[in-house]
Amino acid sequence: MNTTLKELGFDNWFEEKYKEYSQAGFIPARVTEVNKNNYSVRTETADLYSEAAGKFLFKSESSLEMPASGDWVLVQSFEEDNLAIIHDILPRKSLLKRKDPGKNLEYQLIASNIDYAFIMQSADANFNINRLERYIVMAADSKIQPIILLSKCDLITDAEADKIKESLQRLNEKYPYILFSNKTGAGIDEIYKALQPGRTYCLLGSSGVGKTTLLNRLLGEEVFDVNAVREKDSKGRHTTTRRQLIWLENGSMIIDTPGMRELANFGIDEGLEETFDEIYSLASQCRFSDCSHVHEKGCAVIEALQNGSIDEARYINYMKIQKEAKFYEMSYLEKRQQDKKFGKMVKRILKEQRKK
Repeated sequence: MNTTLKELGFDNWFEEKYKEYSQAGFIPARVTEVNKNNYSVRTETADLYSEAAGKFLFKSESSLEMPASGDWVLVQSFEEDNLAIIHDILPRKSLLKRKDPGKNLEYQLIASNIDYAFIMQSADANFNINRLERYIVMAADSKIQPIILLSKCDLITDAEADKIKESLQRLNEKYPYILFSNKTGAGIDEIYKALQPGRTYCLLGSSGVGKTTLLNRLLGEEVFDVNAVREKDSKGRHTTTRRQLIWLENGSMIIDTPGMRELANFGIDEGLEETFDEIYSLASQCRFSDCSHVHEKGCAVIEALQNGSIDEARYINYMKIQKEAKFYEMSYLEKRQQDKKFGKMVKRILKEQRKK
């Protein structure tokens, strides 16, 4: 297998970064799959089984410092190109992450170096504009361009489709959207046209919206298994269990991601500003610089809400996401401070024991 680095997504930006990081014997490779204890990487000449060097295991303080699907890494190959050791990660253009599901106050690393995010919802019972805005915030904060895909358009009437299009105007027509059907093939050609050679895409959305079925369609064969969706609530089980970088025939690349039933974000100021830019623009006109946009006199946001200049439902969702993000961010920072204090205490105890 011979593939140029450019075809793998190694553009001028990465080439410049590689000059800063290049070391004798190390070559650039792209991470195509992340497993529990190992990785698959692709170089210009081969697909290699790889492991992370010891420094990742012993010095990484966060999951964000570990290799992810889509990363460009520096590797050293052994055993006649049957094994590679990952020594470093090149700077990332983009980093898709979210809060770890459940009570754990950590980031969950999803993938990196993604250019476009296909944010998928089904046009029937799964469509939820508030959840869609959450995905857009996550993508925008990661400097990834969102493209909205609405599947199962064969299950809705023209009137229902018009209602969805009307609700999408709430997004200020900033983000392109495509209604399509995996069953009838409607809209699939539009998705094909959106895929550019050498660019990396990801599929984001809840379980059961048809991400894996779409991926099989784009590949032209049934490569990945598809699970059935429950009829009573249109929910599905996770089909994708790992993040894998896949090459399409036209030279574009796509990463399928597990369905997300829980989508919480923190540390997303840039994503909020990009997604709710009309609210941020008004906020700069408020009388007080620390305005909460809830009850203060002279609040430009509240004034716009009262005169109908901004959408009420959009304002409510913005406030909800912002409040949640601040809560998790404060909790995360407190946890990090506690971890540092604990680490210092362990070092002090070990130092005292060595003196004895």
